[in-house]
Amino acid sequence: MENAPESASAVDRLRAAIESIIRGKPEVVELTLVAVLAGGHVLLEDVPGVGKTTLARALAGALGGSFRRVQFTSDLLPGDVIGVTVLGSAVGSGDTFTFRPGPLFANVVLADELNRTTPRTQSALLEAMSERQVSVDGVTHALPRPFVVVATQNPEELHGTYPLPDSQLDRFLVRLSMGYPDRESERAVLRAGGFRRAQVSQALSPAELEALMAQVASVAVHPEVEDYLLDLVDRTRSEPALVRGVSTRGATALYQACQALALIRGRDFAVPEDVRELALPVLAHRVVARAEGGGAPARVLREILSTLTPP
Repeated sequence: MENAPESASAVDRLRAAIESIIRGKPEVVELTLVAVLAGGHVLLEDVPGVGKTTLARALAGALGGSFRRVQFTSDLLPGDVIGVTVLGSAVGSGDTFTFRPGPLFANVVLADELNRTTPRTQSALLEAMSERQVSVDGVTHALPRPFVVVATQNPEELHGTYPLPDSQLDRFLVRLSMGYPDRESERAVLRAGGFRRAQVSQALSPAELEALMAQVASVAVHPEVEDYLLDLVDRTRSEPALVRGVSTRGATALYQACQALALIRGRDFAVPEDVRELALPVLAHRVVARAEGGGAPARVLREILSTLTPP
């Protein structure tokens, strides 16, 4: 890769800017960057108050891009998110219809408590997350680039929620958990006055991020690494403990995530360890286990990985 040193420097600046705010969570920051560079979206599944919103704000600040937060509720309508067409909204427009963009038109969108809104409103995000565009009244509107959705949901609270359907989950490249910070990291947050006062410096421009994203596709994946990834995917489809295995879209997501992780770590090639590290955050929310319990898919994936011999 010709621009490897420049890429590594750009990634380091981006990571440092975010970690100046998100303390003690290097793995969460790295996986978030994997999703962003691979052109994907992030689902943060954790209890309130551990920094999910702060992570999204820090990402937007480090990119120098626009940021919008949408609080999803049961009465939120699709038009409240993607925008609406109005009649005569501008002076002198007369009978002209004008599109008024919703909060989805930003570089980084925080979809807070996504599982609190109805399936109708949840589905309004599908086209945006997949195609980077929205359609309103038969007219297609392109979203800003880059475009990243960071969605949150509380896995412990079920009252008044609408579980995300498989089609919605499949749009997220990774599902992560922030977890509680370690003692010293939490002490630093307390001394800084909490999350609300955190400020992050811009590390890259949106255009520079787009250039980094374009380089991900040039990261080499050896056929033996591809076979290792495909062996994992095939095993999920024949594993008796799983009702449904990984789809081709899921396999593609893992492939691109491996390329992004390699770029982040300064390599121009992917290695089998990338597949092993990324298998759970990329695939666990895409498979369905026969056993009860939220950790069952991850447990089955770990068992499959333990039986596969890396090249």
